[in-house]
Amino acid sequence: MAGTKTEKIRQQELRQPDTFQKVGADARDWLIQRQKLIGVGVAVIIVGGIGVAIASEVSKRGEVKASQALGQALAILDRGVEGVQPAQPGDTDAPFKNLKERDEALVTALTDFRKEHAGTRSATTAGLSLGEAQFRLGKFADAQATFTGFLKNAAANDPLRAGALEGQGYAFEAEKKFDEAIKSFEQMATAGGGEFLVGMGAYHKGRMLIAQDKKEEAAAVLQKVSTDHPNTAAARLSSERLAVLASQGVKIPTLVQAAPDAGTDAG
Repeated sequence: MAGTKTEKIRQQELRQPDTFQKVGADARDWLIQRQKLIGVGVAVIIVGGIGVAIASEVSKRGEVKASQALGQALAILDRGVEGVQPAQPGDTDAPFKNLKERDEALVTALTDFRKEHAGTRSATTAGLSLGEAQFRLGKFADAQATFTGFLKNAAANDPLRAGALEGQGYAFEAEKKFDEAIKSFEQMATAGGGEFLVGMGAYHKGRMLIAQDKKEEAAAVLQKVSTDHPNTAAARLSSERLAVLASQGVKIPTLVQAAPDAGTDAG
């Protein structure tokens, strides 16, 4: 029974990874809200003559145009889907027949957008939504390449890096490349990504260890998630996994509480 439950959890995540979808939604909202800011934030700095000023101004206009075009491409996600997402009042486009058709349209739109606006920050950012769509379509190798490209070109402090690493990890996992997936998930710890993703990299690492039948090692990782990141989504999910492992006879490590500082006067 426990094995069936474990498999059910695993298959459900592969079909519809909850954190991945949330990051994608957050990314889309962030992009739409900052369409103008992405371009406006490029300052015109005159340091060596009129040529530099002109080049900067052209770059600024290119970023603004690209960010606006990206917003238009991502509008596909707001279009209705029969039986899934009702059309909004005023929509002139017919709803998609299914989610697959919508994702195919999104991949086409974002691929064309990235070609037309290559070299812009918006083109880099679009890689996150493109990789997600490729993943949902089962194009795992394409998704891996897209997320890798995003991570290569995005700024080190880009808040979307954690989402790209998670997406990359999911794509590796789908092809049972568990070691590669673990490497991606481990990097999430230092990539930020917002409150929701705290501890999620370690939680995913635990899942991959279970997939490799390294259950005792997985239990240690998952137990540490609950200790290091209490009251988080990662801690809750880790506790659920630990319960399943325990029901399978896996020994769950006992937490060792930190000893009080000997130099502190208790009196």
